[in-house]
Amino acid sequence: MPGSVLKAGARKLIFDNFPRILLISLIYIVLTTVLYRLSAGLSGNINIQDINSRLASGELPGFGIIFTNFRPFGFILALLLLLLQPVLDVGFISYCMKTNRKHNTEIKDLFNGFLFVIKIISIYFITAIYVFLWSLLLIVPGIIAMYKYRQAFYILLDDPQKSAMQCISESKLMMFGNKVDLMIIDLSFIGWYFLDLGLLLLFPSPFMIPVISIWIAPYAGLTRAAFYDDRIRTIAV
Repeated sequence: MPGSVLKAGARKLIFDNFPRILLISLIYIVLTTVLYRLSAGLSGNINIQDINSRLASGELPGFGIIFTNFRPFGFILALLLLLLQPVLDVGFISYCMKTNRKHNTEIKDLFNGFLFVIKIISIYFITAIYVFLWSLLLIVPGIIAMYKYRQAFYILLDDPQKSAMQCISESKLMMFGNKVDLMIIDLSFIGWYFLDLGLLLLFPSPFMIPVISIWIAPYAGLTRAAFYDDRIRTIAV
């Protein structure tokens, strides 16, 4: 199914579920934004000015220069908090899948990822390692690898009994010949992301959240969920 059709279906679902779906999106974005900013401040502050001055003089900055007031325990805690990001992401994917399939949805769907944290983190790390290793060759193989494993979380949500490696392997098979299609869909949202970034740069604030993302998150999320369901139907046929 063409990406334009999938996106049109996603827009219709947003309007059909308005304003509830935007509220869910807002909660998801607030949680992930707070999580990111909290983890960023736990390990210490990045001393950008001192780093730039040392680089300009031809001196490589040491670790103690890069981070001022470095806190080892805070750094470890920050890493643990960052591991919650893919868990929350899977919760939002779960919400988008249920919405796309016209199932009953609840706010608690955002936390469905906590039902299988270990598998989610396993998929996250294994795919990150694979993408990194392929990226050592060239950027393009790394991008191809990234798209190979994009359906792993969807597969896990459809069948939580599957292992992390099963989900990764099935994603690889599902994306054979379909990676470019999903890449085109992703690129079609790039204008929205630039607009969101532009607003953040124009109106910087420690309390500001990416406002446009309240629309982008369900729009892109529902489109990608529809892409996954379309792949399933194609395979079934």
